[in-house]
Amino acid sequence: MRFRIDSEYLKGVVVLATEVFQDERGFFTESFRADYFAALGLPSDFPQDSHSRSTKGVVRGLHFQWNPPMGKVVRVTYGNAFLVAVDIRKSSPNLGKWVGMEISAQNKKQLWVPPGFAFGFCVLSDFAEVQYKCTSIYNHEGESGIHWNDPELAIDWPIRNCIVSEKDRNAQTLSQWLRSPQSDHFTYGFGECPSFHWRLSGGSQTRFA
Repeated sequence: MRFRIDSEYLKGVVVLATEVFQDERGFFTESFRADYFAALGLPSDFPQDSHSRSTKGVVRGLHFQWNPPMGKVVRVTYGNAFLVAVDIRKSSPNLGKWVGMEISAQNKKQLWVPPGFAFGFCVLSDFAEVQYKCTSIYNHEGESGIHWNDPELAIDWPIRNCIVSEKDRNAQTLSQWLRSPQSDHFTYGFGECPSFHWRLSGGSQTRFA
């Protein structure tokens, strides 16, 4: 079962797809193989897996970790959700730009969000379960977030009246983050994936800043 690059955005964010064998009994697929990830120029060492379950309308994000820098491969294993990645790398030509797309348990696509990007999602189905493979161990002292509804970002969330935690409601803006000394951990080129030249159509449901 070979993985392929479905699309690539903002010089770092990658959508992955893989073969799925399906019949009347159900389906089988591989969600990760270190050798295939490495062949695509993606990380193949993930010391931590995380798993969340959320109800319809919940927004989680926009989260990131700078110490140690954390990248994530994200998939939806139940329901469907709108996944968003925001470029927060200083000096990036895409600084403050975002990409968002619907990923579901049905389409089985995965999103690689490298260090230097803030990640969040909102749940579109009654429930959704989101699983992450992380390139580093979670460190409370080295993580932060950008406000999910920062006017400077103008993310086009597909749900109104979102349900947000107190922590995410009180998150900083992108401008505040860029004025902090911690923002120097992410500069353009850090953690960047190769530029893929075999881009396929990104899908009509993909949204951009």
